[in-house]
Amino acid sequence: MSKGKWIALGIIVVALLFTWSSYNGLVNRDEAVNSGWSEYQNQIKRRNDLIPNLVSTVKGYAAHESGVFEQVTEARAKVGQAVNIDVAKLANNPMLQKKLLEAQQSLNASLGRLIAVAENYPQLKADQVFLKLQDELAGTENRIAVARGRAIKATQDFNRYRRGFPTNIVAGVTGFERKQYYEASAEEQRVPTVDFGKR
Repeated sequence: MSKGKWIALGIIVVALLFTWSSYNGLVNRDEAVNSGWSEYQNQIKRRNDLIPNLVSTVKGYAAHESGVFEQVTEARAKVGQAVNIDVAKLANNPMLQKKLLEAQQSLNASLGRLIAVAENYPQLKADQVFLKLQDELAGTENRIAVARGRAIKATQDFNRYRRGFPTNIVAGVTGFERKQYYEASAEEQRVPTVDFGKR
């Protein structure tokens, strides 16, 4: 084989290695984005699963506060609908992300009203089940914020990697599009607060 053929073969091998490496990097980062959004959904579902127990506990002490219970139930249902979105669609659609965030904000407001009701019942505030649920809910709120931050970071990492050369060429050929993500306003970026009051 002539020297020119060896050089051509070497160039082809190097190009294939770059393509292989770039493609695998895109796949890994794409999976990281999906995994991040999946964890976010998982934590929201966890919180949604805790809420009926909280409502039930408060209802045992304040049964006449049916309006508040209905608000929490409706807001929880909206979050349930918004969170049951295919993770790949959620990871690539800022409007779905916004819908989920707005549903959560509505739920947080309803939970705030529920906790305000609980403040009027000293026996409820001392109930061990209620206290445990408060702790679990507060911990879950933190997990939600962390999971959302990781999902956004994974999206940024994917987009940054996709824009680099020669990955941008490989991404264009293999169909890896730039990930869209919802950029919340400063108001929306604040961690939602559910005030459980003083014990």
